[in-house]
Amino acid sequence: MQGAPAISTPAAGAPVRRRGLAPLEPVSLRARWMLGLAFFVVFVAVWSFFTLGGFVSPTFLASPVTMAREGWLLFTEYNFIHDIGMTVWRVLGGFVLAAIVAVPLGIAMGAHKGVEAFLEPFVSFCRYLPASAFIPLLILWAGLGELQKLLVIFIGSVFQVTLMVAVTVGSARRDLVEAAYTLGANNSGIVKRVLIPGAAPEIAETLRLVLGWAWTYVIVAELIGSSSGIGHMITDSQALLNTGQIIFGIIIIGLIGLVSDFAFKALNRRLFVWSAI
Repeated sequence: MQGAPAISTPAAGAPVRRRGLAPLEPVSLRARWMLGLAFFVVFVAVWSFFTLGGFVSPTFLASPVTMAREGWLLFTEYNFIHDIGMTVWRVLGGFVLAAIVAVPLGIAMGAHKGVEAFLEPFVSFCRYLPASAFIPLLILWAGLGELQKLLVIFIGSVFQVTLMVAVTVGSARRDLVEAAYTLGANNSGIVKRVLIPGAAPEIAETLRLVLGWAWTYVIVAELIGSSSGIGHMITDSQALLNTGQIIFGIIIIGLIGLVSDFAFKALNRRLFVWSAI
C-alpha cells in the first residue's frame, strides 16, 4: 500500500518563507510607493476610459484632459492661488485655535477623574453635533467674515480633539504612575513628568487625524457666504456646470491634505523618536 505523501517541514532555525500578501506581512518602502502610485494610475485610466470614450456626458463628469485644462485656467486667469491660500489659512487658524483649547482640556479630563465626570457628558454630547448646523447661528453672531469660518472649523474640531486626548491620557500605565509616586513625585509632577510625556506621541497623532477632518469643515464653511476659497470656487463652478473646475478643486484639496499629513508624520517622528508612530 502506497503511503501518504510526506509533508515537508522547515528545519530548525531555518527562516520561514512567507507569501507576499500574508496577513500583517510588511512591505518595503519602495513597494509601498509603487503600489500607491499604481492605484492612481489605474484610477485615472478608468476615468479616462469612461469620459474620453463617450460613455459619460461631459456635463456630469469632465475628462482628465478637460480637468487639467480648466485647472490651468484657474491659476492663470482666475487667481486660484489666492483661493488656495485663503482656505489653508482658515484651516490652520481654526485648527490651531481648537488645539489650544482642546489639548489642555483633554489632559485635565484624562488626568483628573473629577474633571472628566464634570465635562465628559457635555463634550460627548457636542461631539455628535454637526459643525454645519451652526453656520446659520454663526452668521448671525459673527457675520460672513473670516471669524465665522474659523469658528466652524473650531467647533468641528475642538470636541473631537478634547475627547480623544482625554482617552489617551487616561489610559496611561498605572505602574508608571505608582513608581513616580514612590520616587516622591507630587500630583503636578505626575501630570507633567509621566502622563504628558507618555501621551505626547498619541496626542500628536490625534491632531494629525483631526486636521484631516478640519478640511471637510472649511469647505462647508466656504460654500455659504464666501467670496474666496476653494469652496467658493467649487460653488461658482457648480452654478456654471463646470465639472472640470469642480474636480480640480477637489483634487487640490486632497493633494494639500496629503502633503500636510506627510509633514505632520515627519514632524511627529522627529519630535518623538521613542515612538513607533
